[in-house]
Amino acid sequence: MTADQAAADLSAAVREARGGDEEAFRQLYRQVQPGLLRYLRGLVGDDAEDLASETWLQIARDMRSFRDEGAGFRGWALTIARHRALDHVRRNQRRPVTGVPVDVLADLPDDQDTAEQAIRLATTNATIAFIATLPRDQAEAVLLRVVVGLDVKATAKVMGKRPGAVRTAAWRGLRTLAERLTSTGVTRAGAGTPREVR
Repeated sequence: MTADQAAADLSAAVREARGGDEEAFRQLYRQVQPGLLRYLRGLVGDDAEDLASETWLQIARDMRSFRDEGAGFRGWALTIARHRALDHVRRNQRRPVTGVPVDVLADLPDDQDTAEQAIRLATTNATIAFIATLPRDQAEAVLLRVVVGLDVKATAKVMGKRPGAVRTAAWRGLRTLAERLTSTGVTRAGAGTPREVR
């Protein structure tokens, strides 16, 4: 499926979901949630799933008032997620988080194979954590442009910045990641600094 076909499918789902079609809303969730969750993981780490849930609650509540199509929906959802993440960060800076002791969780059963989950998610989580080590604007630009796949215009709208600033932040972030990988000897042969981000 091409990017244009995916955007057309998303546009149709947006129209139907605005009219109350639950299956269309499920389709939107399946297409947007993976990127949204990766983006939030880069911003807030382990609290990403809770914030993604809050984001979808707000999307469901405000869906009828949304007036854009396809890629606009993805940007709208990420803007809501970003606001939730910024609120979360501010709240946690004022009030330190206390963790649950590990021994409380030790006997809780899980219906999924933990080893299989760990293998499947290790690479993605490590990559998101690596991107999250960048300065915040660079990390956010890389997450939105490269991980989520938004274009420059949509990314600029989500971040509240100009397109040129987004391009610069993404390029600097990718260059910094490439330099860090090179210094640790992890890059592939022939890999250089990133090309210009369009």
